Amino acid sequence: MNTATQNLENDHVYILQLTDVMEQMAKKRASDVNHLKSVVHIIRNYADGLHHKKEEDLLFPLFEQRSANEGCGPVGVMLMEHKQGREYVQGMVDYIAAYEKGDEEALELVFENMLNYAALLKNHIFKENNILFRMADDAFSEADQKMLLDQFEKIEKDANPGDKAEDFIKAIKELSSNYSSSI
Repeated sequence: MNTATQNLENDHVYILQLTDVMEQMAKKRASDVNHLKSVVHIIRNYADGLHHKKEEDLLFPLFEQRSANEGCGPVGVMLMEHKQGREYVQGMVDYIAAYEKGDEEALELVFENMLNYAALLKNHIFKENNILFRMADDAFSEADQKMLLDQFEKIEKDANPGDKAEDFIKAIKELSSNYSSSI
């Protein structure tokens, strides 16, 4: 049976691919503003949009109900890290805007926020995949998993054209082809 946690872990594969792209962009000192803005768009609408909506609105509340960990424990940590990630993304947005206005030094601050976000997400995803999601699998019944999966599929189906998971995955792959670490 496909599960809700497997659905989220599948998202993580592409989000981790994006973090690799971000690290390569910083390493190569990528100054293409369209690429920098594309990263922000993908984060805000895929990682923090579709993916976090599934976690924050559906999986986390049900997990807290089933596990009696409301407001503390692993969900509290995950939510705090989501908030921290949003702060790094806002830093990217602010410094991209400054760079566009001619502040050459702002580009370094874009990269700093990118690298901090990438490091946070890699650690965060490890914790979700290996701890929280395993706890959720133990706490959820088969009916819970099916209900969540159905709700996840509705979120994905109801996304606006151009803002569907496959659109973001395609964009991540395109960025990856520009910043691949292979020689």
